Amino acid sequence: MNILVVEDERNLADAICRILEDEGYNAEAAYDGKAGLAYAESCMYDAAILDVMLPGMDGFEIVRELRRAGSELPVMMLTAKTSTADKVEGLDCGADDYMTKPFEAPELLARVRALTRRKGEMVIDTLTFGDLTLDLSSHDLACGEQSVHLSKREFDVLQMLMKGTNRIVSKQDLLTRVWGTDADASENSVEAYVSFLRKKIRHLKSKVEITTLRMLGYRLEVME
Repeated sequence: MNILVVEDERNLADAICRILEDEGYNAEAAYDGKAGLAYAESCMYDAAILDVMLPGMDGFEIVRELRRAGSELPVMMLTAKTSTADKVEGLDCGADDYMTKPFEAPELLARVRALTRRKGEMVIDTLTFGDLTLDLSSHDLACGEQSVHLSKREFDVLQMLMKGTNRIVSKQDLLTRVWGTDADASENSVEAYVSFLRKKIRHLKSKVEITTLRMLGYRLEVME
């Protein structure tokens, strides 16, 4: 399960990520509001922990933007503010929970468990698009009775495309989210892995194609 942590105090953000990772979650940090919103909009996360006071865009604004866009991402606000008015504002703007600093690790983990349960009682372990099914545990991609195994990078690229159903995913988004700060990666890397995926999808005889929208990016489409 993937958790996004948006907190401008880097030491605290990294500490929260370690707590989550020790519990078996995949955690990733963003350190300002605009980056946090971009990450949250990527559809790669199962829940988000947002600090209220952030540079660029505060946590309340991030939640409002997500809810305006129709996102149901479970969100917990994290702040040093303890007044009832602040808590009410956080919940009214669309947050699911509110925790004040300082906090203990067991409380954080309990609230994250509750937060992710609100997304649904069953943990989603597959993604589907058209006749394709992606197993999030084994990294196997299946179409009917046939399946192929995806490498880590292939899996990450396809997961972004499948979670962004009917949404164009740019090369830059893929480069940032999949390769991160890898200095050797370029848009050519993205193109190469998209090519690998296309070959595997064709091998499965799927009706799904990864289409290129010139100057925009990629999108999954079902071809009849």
